[in-house]
Amino acid sequence: MAGPRVLLLTPPLTQLNTPYPATAYLTGFLRGRGIEASQADIGIDMVLRLFSRPGLKAVFEQIRTHDEELPGEARQMLAVEPAYLHAIEPVIEFLQGRNPSLALLLARPGFLPQGPRFAGHRGHSTSFRALSEQDCAKRFATLYLEDLADLIQAIVSPHFSLSRYAEHIARAASSFETIIDAVAAPQTLTDRFMLESLWEHLERINPSLVCLTVPFPGNLYGAFRIAHSIKNQRPDIAVALGGGYANTELRRLSDPRVFDYVDYITLDDGERPLLSLIEHLSGTRPCTRLCRTFYRDKDRVAFANDTSDREFSMDEVGCPTYSGLTLNRYLTILDSTNPMHRLWSEGYWNKLTVAHGCYWKQCTFCDVGLNYISRYEMTPTDRLIQQIEQLIAETGCRGFHFVDEAAPPAALKSLALALLERGITISWWGNIRFEEAFSPDLCRLLAASGCIAVTAGLEAASDRLLEKMKKGITVDQTTLVAAAFKDAGILIHAYLMYGCPSETVQETVDSLERVRQLFAADLIQSAFWHRFTATAHSPIGLKPATHGLRILGPEFEGFAENDFLHEDQRGKTPEWLGEGLRRSILNYIEGNGLTLDVRQWFDHAVPRPRVSFSWVRRLLKDRTVEDDPRAERRFVWLGGQPVCEPVGRRTRLILPGRTSDRAVTVTNQQAQWLDDLIRQSTPQRKPSSSYPLLRETKTAFPGTIKEFEIFLDSTSWKKVRAAGLLLV
Repeated sequence: MAGPRVLLLTPPLTQLNTPYPATAYLTGFLRGRGIEASQADIGIDMVLRLFSRPGLKAVFEQIRTHDEELPGEARQMLAVEPAYLHAIEPVIEFLQGRNPSLALLLARPGFLPQGPRFAGHRGHSTSFRALSEQDCAKRFATLYLEDLADLIQAIVSPHFSLSRYAEHIARAASSFETIIDAVAAPQTLTDRFMLESLWEHLERINPSLVCLTVPFPGNLYGAFRIAHSIKNQRPDIAVALGGGYANTELRRLSDPRVFDYVDYITLDDGERPLLSLIEHLSGTRPCTRLCRTFYRDKDRVAFANDTSDREFSMDEVGCPTYSGLTLNRYLTILDSTNPMHRLWSEGYWNKLTVAHGCYWKQCTFCDVGLNYISRYEMTPTDRLIQQIEQLIAETGCRGFHFVDEAAPPAALKSLALALLERGITISWWGNIRFEEAFSPDLCRLLAASGCIAVTAGLEAASDRLLEKMKKGITVDQTTLVAAAFKDAGILIHAYLMYGCPSETVQETVDSLERVRQLFAADLIQSAFWHRFTATAHSPIGLKPATHGLRILGPEFEGFAENDFLHEDQRGKTPEWLGEGLRRSILNYIEGNGLTLDVRQWFDHAVPRPRVSFSWVRRLLKDRTVEDDPRAERRFVWLGGQPVCEPVGRRTRLILPGRTSDRAVTVTNQQAQWLDDLIRQSTPQRKPSSSYPLLRETKTAFPGTIKEFEIFLDSTSWKKVRAAGLLLV
């Protein structure tokens, strides 16, 4: 299809280590349909302009002309300006991975100027000494950039931080007046860098359609500042806006002034709305037949949603492409040495989706009625493998982050088998639910296929609250699933929530005690508490009174609507509670304070936890795994091919593994049966249904049904299972 020349942009600011994937998905989709599409990340462009020698010179020049008296920290940093200018280019090169030989220099005390962020970490000098040379250099370089970011935010650009841009503006955007005022304000230095980058891309590509993705509140201001600049200088360019923020916050949009800045706002998955918009701009589709798109008709907001064209399936959306996003420009920021936590900020990850939406979609706090949750569809495994191979070839990177709402166990099992069958080596992680389906054997299979970590929502670590929010899990179940992942060598990050409807302080303290025990047992390695918020599209937000809430605002004024202020009429959550929870987790992820009474984290008196101090220990001690001969599970073998050695009238079966061999001595007939079973269970290109079923193997077993069941409880069988014979 011929059509407009499209430029897809990510406004400032998301992660510094890897591109946000929205433009990569859409660029791949459009190019697959013959549409000329390019992409750029204005956020990383802006940061690299700022953190350069000329950029920092401009920062310090502006600080010197600051009208008000400078804080002491700023005066100190200004006094050593040459040291900051001298270090900035080596630091950026090192964090981009382009000059690892600089590690020893950057880690040397005294090379980098040390501002307030360093002062806050001087008490941790022992932990610094325990770091590798590369990690110590990354940590020092990160503190150096954080000092500069704090200085820039305090004096030069209040909008700037290292992972978001003017987020506070989006948080108060019930009225579009907030955005109008922000964009009308004089440009800051970082705004100027952002727009300089924008115009370089516009002049190079000369698009007729610019698409701005706004995944988070911290991208909204940048998007409208960019759109305003385009409309002022190139009103002939059509501007469209979409992304996660629009999908949740702008569904009731009614202020026509929005369209002084952008021409179109699309909702939900972008493929069909964007293709319809391109057809409209090409003159082949009237605006009334756009798909999930807001636009201005005369002086009112119109919404078109032509449903005659079906959604694109996961098999049709094509493969993301990172072409145009120069991956070696991104920065690794080491703000924590926790191995799970650093996955978010260290290194580049290819992004893919195992399944669209959520297969559970019942949680009362979640946007279960919106398309990104409600429309559930798995990506065909063959298609996912094709995408993986294509991205490895394009990027040279074998690290993958699956960005699902909740990747289904069945799909992950199919993916793992396909990776093993084809001999594709990748390192991957993604989001799951703490489902019982994640058995110890399935976790071992996922680990063998390259899984290194999972993230999942435990939310409130309270069975009463989990039941009220229809989470579909229990705390004990979560613990056993976490133990299965831990035994497989897979890291876990848990999302936690406090202040849920009707939650008491006692329940919050009990939740923290359970979390402490999970950390102490190394069942989770990272976590984050956030305060419950009633959102407009969740079951709680739609019927707050049913859950004991009274909505206090904000009043909708034509632009954004999502987070509600509320009063819990059945429970109270003091403000200071959140600080204690935050403080505890910051220590737990670094391995500190795990034996302390959880009450010590709070600034006010809280009740003693009612959770037994031996809760996790007893739960793990009592867990059992039995092989039910009637189970609908299939064998998969992870080891090498067995070797048979005669030992008198019996056979010694040697089971080769990656790190060590195991051996069992059984009857000759049993050895033959095991050898056949293992060979049939070895991953190779074949239908998944051809892996032997447990209940079917008994027919070939050399003995009676009773003898088969006895063998399943024998030491020899347990050795074979431990050696790598999985049931999944």
